[in-house]
Amino acid sequence: MKSRHKVLIVDDEPQIRRLLRAALERADYAIVEAGNAREAAALLRGERPDIILLDLGLPDRDGLELVPIFKQQSQTTLIVVSARDATDEKVAALDLGADDYLTKPFDTDELLARMRVAVRNRLTRDGGNLVVTLGDVILDMAARRVTKSGKEIHLTPKEYKVLVELARFPGRVITHKQMMNEVWPHEHEHHVEYLRVLIRTLRQKLETDPQHPQLISNELGIGYRLRLGPVDSHGEEI
Repeated sequence: MKSRHKVLIVDDEPQIRRLLRAALERADYAIVEAGNAREAAALLRGERPDIILLDLGLPDRDGLELVPIFKQQSQTTLIVVSARDATDEKVAALDLGADDYLTKPFDTDELLARMRVAVRNRLTRDGGNLVVTLGDVILDMAARRVTKSGKEIHLTPKEYKVLVELARFPGRVITHKQMMNEVWPHEHEHHVEYLRVLIRTLRQKLETDPQHPQLISNELGIGYRLRLGPVDSHGEEI
């Protein structure tokens, strides 16, 4: 039986589209394809996909320009899949509204894992779930309460804001800029070191082994991600 989740693949390389289509259809996703920005815009309106996989190097428009446009037009989850591997490109895409960023060449199993996270996020968002469970850590946003193994954990207001910002989109990379704008909204000058200190204290309070964090992972030079599941010995989510 086919999945109810529909994916729009936007890439100008037919071989990449074929690779993605084969992998996603095996995982029971429904697929529509576009080779340029114009086709993608038409399919977004007509097909209403659940997830967009967007290449940035399109022939008729830069993909970065499409990120905020597509996010304004639809609540669809958008994952950038691009050969551009510069940190500033990744940060720009995420700051413009992309839900995740995967660099080519990529492992299809990793892509499928990222997509499963995206689907869970969508279901959580649409259902209005205000309780996030991360192993033995439970964040109840309605009650503004955090517990670990049943015991309440005291967080400072800024620590709580950082955790909530991560928990709003578990599994998604939240950039330094996004978090600092949330925690220090009136500051004209942001210092990423302040954020690193808050993350360190959160790990001390929430992680079983803060030196080998399982909950809050660092995306070097970009931001942080709240993991939804256990990780293996290489730090990858299982």
